[in-house]
Amino acid sequence: MNICIFGAASPRIDQKYMDAAFAVSAALAQAGHKLVFGGGREGMMGAAARGFHSRNGHVTGILPEFFKVTDGPEKLYLECDEIIYTEDISERIGLMKAMSDAFLVLPGGTGTYEEFFSVLVSGYLGRHEKKLALLNVDGFFDKLLDMLREGHEKQFISGETMNRFRVFDGSQIQELLDYFAA
Repeated sequence: MNICIFGAASPRIDQKYMDAAFAVSAALAQAGHKLVFGGGREGMMGAAARGFHSRNGHVTGILPEFFKVTDGPEKLYLECDEIIYTEDISERIGLMKAMSDAFLVLPGGTGTYEEFFSVLVSGYLGRHEKKLALLNVDGFFDKLLDMLREGHEKQFISGETMNRFRVFDGSQIQELLDYFAA
């Protein structure tokens, strides 16, 4: 199964987040899954790619053409088994969604939130039935989850939307694997 992982590209984040990304990715690769991701070598993305490669997993990076420049916004993970370039960020997200069978969202910034909501909304609109999970390392997504629950309580977000994703903490790797396998 192709698992798309979204997460931070920043190298400045706490090591505990990168350790969690590496561990969950190694477990996914060990279970026979392949990685589809944004192609970055630093932060959560780089840790995920290294985790997959630590268990001989296949890694596909998808990047916009403008990331090719040496001093671009993200440093590239050049050890990808396959690299696909796109015109822009929108095409990148679209291709990542099309190539993937399931999605795992790791802690990240605005780009990660964009990717999470893109998958969530397109599922709600009937464009796919793929599984979506958040790895809530050290409570990183707690405030986002509070906001979503409040939106649901006030009737802005449907129960169907709330049921389109699952949340796992950093210690629930086996439960996450079981969720994707079911």
